[in-house]
Amino acid sequence: MLKHMRWSAFLAVLVLVLAACDTGGDASTGPSTAGSGAAGGSAQETCDADEFGCVQIAEGDPIVLGTALVITGPDASLGLDSQYGAQVAVTLRGEVLGHEVELNNQDDGCSADGGTSAANLLRSLPEIVAVIGTSCSSAGVPAAQILSEAGILLVSPSNTAPSLTDPATHEEFYARTAHNDKIQGAAMAQFACDELQVATAATVHDGSPYAEQLQQVFVDEFEAICGGTTTAQEAVTPEQDDFASLLSSVATSNDGAAPDFFYYPIFTAAGALLTQQSASTAGMEDTILAGADGLFNPDFLAAAGDAAENMYLSGPDLAFAGDFYESQFKPEYATVSGQEEPISVFHAHSYDAVNMLLNAIEASAIQEGGTTYIPRTGLKDAFFAITGHEGITGTLACDENGDCADAKISVSQVQGGEYVRIWPEE
Repeated sequence: MLKHMRWSAFLAVLVLVLAACDTGGDASTGPSTAGSGAAGGSAQETCDADEFGCVQIAEGDPIVLGTALVITGPDASLGLDSQYGAQVAVTLRGEVLGHEVELNNQDDGCSADGGTSAANLLRSLPEIVAVIGTSCSSAGVPAAQILSEAGILLVSPSNTAPSLTDPATHEEFYARTAHNDKIQGAAMAQFACDELQVATAATVHDGSPYAEQLQQVFVDEFEAICGGTTTAQEAVTPEQDDFASLLSSVATSNDGAAPDFFYYPIFTAAGALLTQQSASTAGMEDTILAGADGLFNPDFLAAAGDAAENMYLSGPDLAFAGDFYESQFKPEYATVSGQEEPISVFHAHSYDAVNMLLNAIEASAIQEGGTTYIPRTGLKDAFFAITGHEGITGTLACDENGDCADAKISVSQVQGGEYVRIWPEE
């Protein structure tokens, strides 16, 4: 039996090494990445040595991944888009180590309370191997802490707040395939300075880690890049519906006049109302309105109506290269979602996150006596060791703080009621 186990371990490592050498890659799976795996010893030895033990999957049982994404309420398009991307990955990937892969979908509510509830529920289920989520950084902060304390890997396709991967605040079992807003804030400042040539700006955030940190990066970079002046930094609540007082203040914040540029990287409900009320505020007729990826969905366009026309939005670049996205991903997305086109901007990031996670499972798992053992720390280590993963969103590699994205930011403009990518030139 021991000789058989050693021979199986050798073959498993050999297969992983050969797969990792396939530099061509494939967006349907990506190259495998070697981790701790069976080479570390028997299942019992490996699981005993892992601080958090192993997830044990019997022959015939599925590998279960949790998702914690916003799938109800005004921001549901954001989370459902990622959930559909995850399901496409599971469907196109097929069995992993002889097991079907299933998703247990929970709602993060795009809030700290929602993230806490979803994380606690998934943490209580011993069959959950890892979690794809959260949608919103406000949900990601508590979820990352709760799941890290249990040794459960959390990989977000759309959290972008810088604090989540800052060395001082990063939770050990947290990673993301979405960009860091240090990149998005700088890109939007570059666009405002170089393309729009504005000199003054005001910002609004809603108190969420995403919005507050993104607008601050924009403010800092706006000054650094072109010496721009920020005339106001205001705050709202996600439930607020009357912005008259705030907008009156913004409209006179530039020495009695309105700023050239008004950036509010918030979410759908408040964002749509703020857009409508900004358009009808005296003195702001010539102010350029701008948001970010939290407003990049059809629900925002429907709610904001004509007031959103000509507005600019920053977000992840969706100019994906190669024919896999068009010929395989999008048809399967349409089947899963019932939508002809993706409904938000992080579906591909979710697809990449799932495939990277499944690669890490293959690299770290031990199969013995008909049972698959997945060491929790071993899985985390295998995921964080990933380099050169050829995904839809680019070539991904994880650093020690969980940033894995091949980050590219673009700016779109609302034209004729649709988002049109305008910058940078492809």
